[in-house]
Amino acid sequence: MKTGIPLEEAQALLLNLTHPVTECQVPLTSAAGRVLSQDVRTGINLPPFDKSPLDGYALQAQDTEQANSSNPVTLEVIEEVQAGYMPKKQVTQGTAIKVMTGAPIPNGADVIIKFEDVKRAGNKVELYYPLKAGNDIIRAGEDVQQGEVIAKKGTVLTPPLVGLLAAIGLDEVPVFSKTRIAILSTGDEVIDPAEELRPGKIYNSNQHFLGAYCLQLGAAPVAMGIVPDEKEAIVERLTQALDVADLVITTGGVSVGDYDIVPAAFKEIGAEIIFRKIDMKPGSPMIAATYHNKLIIGLSGNPAAACITFDLIVVPLIKIMLGLDQKMPPKISAILKGSFNKPSTQRRFLRAKVQTINNTNYIELTGGQSNGVLKSMVACNALIDVPAGSGPLVAGQEVSAVMVGGSELFI
Repeated sequence: MKTGIPLEEAQALLLNLTHPVTECQVPLTSAAGRVLSQDVRTGINLPPFDKSPLDGYALQAQDTEQANSSNPVTLEVIEEVQAGYMPKKQVTQGTAIKVMTGAPIPNGADVIIKFEDVKRAGNKVELYYPLKAGNDIIRAGEDVQQGEVIAKKGTVLTPPLVGLLAAIGLDEVPVFSKTRIAILSTGDEVIDPAEELRPGKIYNSNQHFLGAYCLQLGAAPVAMGIVPDEKEAIVERLTQALDVADLVITTGGVSVGDYDIVPAAFKEIGAEIIFRKIDMKPGSPMIAATYHNKLIIGLSGNPAAACITFDLIVVPLIKIMLGLDQKMPPKISAILKGSFNKPSTQRRFLRAKVQTINNTNYIELTGGQSNGVLKSMVACNALIDVPAGSGPLVAGQEVSAVMVGGSELFI
């Protein structure tokens, strides 16, 4: 078992043990937000035939070469075609076919003219200017060509992509199964928000934050509730969690106090400890273990510490399990607004907000930075990465930061 390891080593150890969960087919109607488990290749052209983009007349451009306002060309209208129906006749010299938006282009026609640009009298139309062949015709395959890969494995199914898949005739798609994340809170002091707050007790924010983040990522959180600081109770709930989930997260009980018994519970169930403690602040108290090819991650009970280690370590694991291409949170450079007056003897991550103005990133702290402060996570979309041995940070200084809190999902 390793202890006090750098963040990057912890990330690498766990990423190497993580893989996507199983695949399944889901109806297109419920596919939004899921991740494709295979490339999707279209078997048809889109559109599947040449069609009209407007209401007008299909004709031959050569018939309009001499047309002008004082010498209009007159053509005979031989048919009318609505969208969804095929023409029965062919356009020949001196004839035109009336077409509605989306209707197939009749054989023999090479141009469309708008309704409002002609004068209709009975079965005759007059045209007043020459047309160029090919104008106002949407060609088959103009959008998507048969055999084209339109979405690759690892792509998140957005609403426009769902629409495109429907347009090529798919009614279900291959996706990675939703990763089930069991979340277990420990501590005699922790109670559910539905209960009345009593002296010495605190509400369980970690369960709800982590569950909400899992939902945002596209995973399926499994709430395992609150367990008191008793090894036997934690062992029992851990066993239940491992039965129903692909990944288990605990919060609390991972430090070195008399009641920090989560590591002992991990060992009791036969889990193999990978590492304990990370060389960073906040979030140093953390433990990772594996049990029958499933990971168990024990996070600090302090809300901000749990949030930050979840962002930096657990989120990349969930992304892999979901089949997402982008795994690690993006890193950026930014100009610091304001200052941070404390020196950092240990590597430190500061909660901050990034804004881009005139192509320059600016970053400012979002509030208090102590382990138990949760409010500063609300506006946080980045963590300033302060190297060990750094002095105070001053306004105007360039700093490195990691995009987190879900902001990395939309970059």
